[in-house]
Amino acid sequence: MTTPRETLAALRRSVAAMESMDGLHQGGRACLPLGEPLDGALAGGLACGALHEVFCGHRGVATAAVGFAAMVAALARGPVVWIRQDMAASETGALHGAGCAGLGLDPDRLVLVQARDGTGVLRAAEEALRHHAPRLVVAEPWGEPEVLDLTATRRLALRAAETGALALLLRPAAAPVPSAALTRWVVSAAPSASGRAHELGPPVLTLDLIRNRLGPLGRWTMEWDADARSFAPFLRAATPHRRLPAVPVHRPPPPRGEPLLGEERAATGQRIAG
Repeated sequence: MTTPRETLAALRRSVAAMESMDGLHQGGRACLPLGEPLDGALAGGLACGALHEVFCGHRGVATAAVGFAAMVAALARGPVVWIRQDMAASETGALHGAGCAGLGLDPDRLVLVQARDGTGVLRAAEEALRHHAPRLVVAEPWGEPEVLDLTATRRLALRAAETGALALLLRPAAAPVPSAALTRWVVSAAPSASGRAHELGPPVLTLDLIRNRLGPLGRWTMEWDADARSFAPFLRAATPHRRLPAVPVHRPPPPRGEPLLGEERAATGQRIAG
């Protein structure tokens, strides 16, 4: 038979183990590290037990914002509940298991819920946040439903604080409005890191942190490493210079202002094609 002191110690160990699944602890607060320099602005990472918002940098192009949410989900440990409005799936396409795996998100950890409207999304998100099992809940309503007001976001933030889960409100087809979110992100796609023709590089995103109650705002262009499941500053590859054919040694170079051999042939080809 265990004593009350032993029972209390066991409960403390259980709580510490649950909290450690969310990431590091900064100042007694659990957070989800994203990578530097993002973590420096966030005082350690995305705060757990809080609500965060993600918007799209270019209205109508939601894939970058959805991809960022999937990358955050890949960083979280434990089950991830993703609640989408039917219209979101119609506009941006369904989440694909192989695509999620390609971003480092194990599809087996993903629980997908579809709701008919914004009201259904909010109800399902609150219900998911009431439980301790999901460590991340993504709510994705479409457009700007009237039900999604300041009071509704306060309820989501309160539910997240009660269980310590990270709540992500994904709004790729809306403009920022007052809310109870701890941070607000605007996500845009950036050119791939690959400098080679016909070759894709790792995903690159431009992240604008336009609201941050824990520190400064900023803009970063970050590259996502799916294998390491981490963000890193994007270092743009040098643009390869176009190489012109060498001038034959038995011919003098053309006078100044005249095209070289390769350019002359290209111009001739264009005239013939025209």
